[in-house]
Parts: sequence; C-alpha cells; structure tokens
Amino acid sequence: MLFAGTPFELNRIMLIRILVAVVIILIFTLGTRRMKVVPGRGQSLIEMGLDFVRVGIAEDLLGKKDGKRFLPILTTFFFMIIAMNFTGVVPGLNLAGTAVIGVPLLLAAIAYVTWIYAGLRKHPGKFLRNALFPPGVPWPLYIIVTPIEFISTFLVRPVTHTLRLLMNMIVGHLLLVLFFLATSFFFFEAPGLYKLFGIGTLAFAFAFTLLELLVIVLQAYVFTILTAVYLQLALADEH
Repeated sequence: MLFAGTPFELNRIMLIRILVAVVIILIFTLGTRRMKVVPGRGQSLIEMGLDFVRVGIAEDLLGKKDGKRFLPILTTFFFMIIAMNFTGVVPGLNLAGTAVIGVPLLLAAIAYVTWIYAGLRKHPGKFLRNALFPPGVPWPLYIIVTPIEFISTFLVRPVTHTLRLLMNMIVGHLLLVLFFLATSFFFFEAPGLYKLFGIGTLAFAFAFTLLELLVIVLQAYVFTILTAVYLQLALADEH
C-alpha cells in the first residue's frame, strides 16, 4: 500500500501494526503523564489494567520478587495482543494484527528466549539436565523420556504458543468475513424473498462479533498467562 517496490514497502497488515503501536504508546504516555493520588477516569482505567496483569498474572504465578522482574514483558504482551486483536473488529481495518504469523511468532520467540534464559540463570547446572532427564525416572527409560521431553518442551511449546493465538484470530476473521459477505449478498444481490436470509446472516455476524470481542481479551490473557507459567516452571526450585 505504501513504498511498493522498495525495501520499505508496507502492506495493510503492517500499517495496522504500526497504527496499533502508535496508539498504545499515546494512550499510556498521555494516561500516565500527570499521575495523581486521586486518579481521574483515564488514569483509573490504566491502573486497573496494569494491576490486573501485575496481581492476577505476574505476582499470582511468580510471586512478588519474580513477578516484578518479569512484569514489563508480561504487561507488554497483554496490552499489545489485546490491541492487535481488537483491530479485527474495527470497521475500516477489519484485520487483526495477530492474524498473520509474524507478530505471534515474534512474541512466542521472545517468550521462549526469556524463560530459557530465566531457567539457565536461576539453575545454571540443573535447568537443562532436569528438563531433559527428569529426576526419579529409571535410567533405561531415559532413552524414551528424554527425546519426548526435548520435543515437547523445546520444540512443541513455542509452536503451540504461536499457533494458539494465530489460529484463533484467523478463524474469527474468516467467520466475520463469511457472515458479513453473506449479508451483503442476500441484501443487495439475492432475488425476491431470498433477501430475508440476510436478516439471519446479519444476526449471526453480530453474535460472532460479540464472541470475537471475548476471544480478543481471552487470547491476550491465555498467551500472557502461559508465558508466566513457562517462567514459573523454569524458575521452580526443583530445577
């Protein structure tokens, strides 16, 4: 859509992502620019959102010390994913920034590197050994257990972390496209009484839009809390 044929060309999805990044920065900059002891509406909403991630995810799973350490990355994940998901139901944009694999893959890769780094730093001599050779397993069984643990922990985990977010947003986008296109067809192109089917497809479109709003928040929560769970497992004392 912009700068076509150059190394800086931007398509629709990239423009949406840039717009989301700018909006997030503006909201948090303006909302926290003049902090007050008795907050106004904007500050209250931002503080509620930040406290939800801090208390409900970071401190609940990681404790106060580690929760504070990893709060910036968990907060960034949560609000970035919500904002990127939300563009899928915004008229004129109609495409989630997470509905193409780039952003989900990048966030999953950051989460992957973070929990491995956290585990290696907390348990430098035990993290990989205990992850691949779980204590208490008879030695002959390691021939079977170790490859399974390697695949499930270090290969499958980042893949599922990526695909869970990506596929939910793709499916939601396709459902909305299907019902709104069907509504347009029945209202403007279908002959006679077939136009009445447009009422049904419009009702389904509205219902799935409400469902998509729930999925938008739920997927941000799931991605963030899974990151916290992986960090918790990496930092657990049994390692």
